[in-house]
Amino acid sequence: MTLTSLADLPAPPRPADPVADALLQRLDGAHGEVRGLVRAWLSLPGSAPRRFGDTESHRAQVAAWLAEMAASGATSLGFPEAYGGRGEVGAAVAAFETLAHGDLSLLVKAGVQFGLFGGAVLHLGTEHHHERYLGAIARGELLGGFAMTESGHGSNVQALETTATYEPETDTIVVHTPHDAARKDYIGNAARDGRMAAVFAQLVVGGEERGVHALLVRLRGDDGRPCDGVRIEDCGEKLGLNGVDNGRIWFDHVRVGRDALLDRYAQIRDDGTYFSPIESPARRFFTMLGTLIQGRVSICGASIGATKVALTIAVRHGLTRRQFGPPGADEEAVLLDYRTHQRRLLPALATTYALQFAQHELVARVHRIFTATGDVDRERRELETMAAGLKAVATWHATATIQECRECCGGLGYLAGWRFADLKADTDVFTTFEGDNTVLLQLAAKNLLTDFRDQLGELDPLGTAAFFAGQAMQLAGERTAIRELLGRLADDLLPGRDDDADLRERETQLELMRWRERHVKAGAARRLKGGLDAGRDPFAVLVDCQDHVVAVARAYVDRVVLEAFAEAVARTPAGPDRDLLDRLCDLHALSRIEAERAWFQEHGRLSSTRSKSVIRAVNTLCAELRPDAGRLVDAFAVPAGCLGDAAGTGAAGPTS
Repeated sequence: MTLTSLADLPAPPRPADPVADALLQRLDGAHGEVRGLVRAWLSLPGSAPRRFGDTESHRAQVAAWLAEMAASGATSLGFPEAYGGRGEVGAAVAAFETLAHGDLSLLVKAGVQFGLFGGAVLHLGTEHHHERYLGAIARGELLGGFAMTESGHGSNVQALETTATYEPETDTIVVHTPHDAARKDYIGNAARDGRMAAVFAQLVVGGEERGVHALLVRLRGDDGRPCDGVRIEDCGEKLGLNGVDNGRIWFDHVRVGRDALLDRYAQIRDDGTYFSPIESPARRFFTMLGTLIQGRVSICGASIGATKVALTIAVRHGLTRRQFGPPGADEEAVLLDYRTHQRRLLPALATTYALQFAQHELVARVHRIFTATGDVDRERRELETMAAGLKAVATWHATATIQECRECCGGLGYLAGWRFADLKADTDVFTTFEGDNTVLLQLAAKNLLTDFRDQLGELDPLGTAAFFAGQAMQLAGERTAIRELLGRLADDLLPGRDDDADLRERETQLELMRWRERHVKAGAARRLKGGLDAGRDPFAVLVDCQDHVVAVARAYVDRVVLEAFAEAVARTPAGPDRDLLDRLCDLHALSRIEAERAWFQEHGRLSSTRSKSVIRAVNTLCAELRPDAGRLVDAFAVPAGCLGDAAGTGAAGPTS
């Protein structure tokens, strides 16, 4: 069946069990209808992911799927209504998350086309760009790439070396690759299908470098051949995502019109002079990148979507596969009856729920900022921090959980048809996609360690270290901080009782997470200041403290995710679904505390006896949630076709 309109779609699959269905509604959040439409499309014959014998056939199928979805209007949700969309950024991200149940090459190609390329035109361009290009981009008629990354520069975007030099005598901009390290690398849509790219380059106007700007450059003509001065090379086979045509691009003095500059934040005027309403080059640069935050948010959600597929397969397999058992028993025990198997899967399942609720809050913030009319600088900084931290943690969670799920399915999980091969390979790049995770955690910590993000953005690494040190004085000077960090160990130490009842109190869990975040943040600031006060080289001090800085961001994410889960539970009306969510939230919280229990002991927040009680509490929760494991993954509503061969073995059928 070929989709020509969203109205053609059948009803999306839903769990038969009412509790699982109620959980699905909680997981779907504000955009359940859109998520249902994507699940319905994935359920169509021909839309499910499958194995391909060669790269070209995979790329051709992905391109055909993309064209079908674009023709139906399903890919234009985030674009303004004037250009065929609905102006709903949250709905667009929700659709993207759900598409991660299927072929992840389609997900990434759609993200490049509509999120990155289309997003650059939408958010960095102005009306004349919108009028000329957005409709064709939304309909999939103009395929494009997002040419930011270079062979020599990935995370350090500010140091890109491609140049875009304005020539007033011809009123054109000359785009040039000065050497091989400045070639655009790993650009989606470049090797096969792209006709244009949003190219990020160092803009030179009036002989002066103006920093990194984006402009639209034609890559291919209507005949599919590269344009004059454009050289394109296929990146070739990758670890995964081989349905995406990644390529490398060189520009040899390619001329484009002055109107090719995406000029929302800077313009080249008719008289050939440069103007930007944002005077600071650094602030202009970070403002420009901030508008593209949707890509990072989307990858975070896609990681969660892919993790749900792996957990659905592994948990259902664990409910049917039998192995060993009591001596003399009539039949062997199912895998999920074993505590070790429960511990391998159920805490990961709880964290996946937690990340989904945190993702809802992240998407809601994106929507608020993109639709706000006033000054949202502070909110934008908070969004950048949350997006950077959550993306890192969610993608690492996906990598670890998919591997654990594969192992929990034994040799069957090693079969290509059981989807783990593709899930592992295709999501692996998410840890460096839209920013390397370790770098992103440092970005999040940089924001957290100061209330003055704009000033910090102006600084190089040496100035960053010095600025952190200045903020340490403010942190250390607060009486409340001193009491919390130095004077309350006796009060903070949880008593060493044998029972674990209070460990399952939400406020206890939240306070442990909040205290850890405050303590780690203040400690990192003190270390930076101490190194500088001792006269050490600022860059060396910063390098020495990087592990501590990353710990700040991780502690922040743990707190944010738990708070989001706790709020989701509190908003759920009383009933069996709330009871399940409440216990699942306990398991997530205590499994994170268990993972950090050595830190809590070292810092006097848990006695050795209480630390052991955390282990016991996690075991108890695993046993309590074991009977509901099936309905917890049924609530993900992953279409049967997205489960691969596992769906046909009886091991991965719905359990509710």
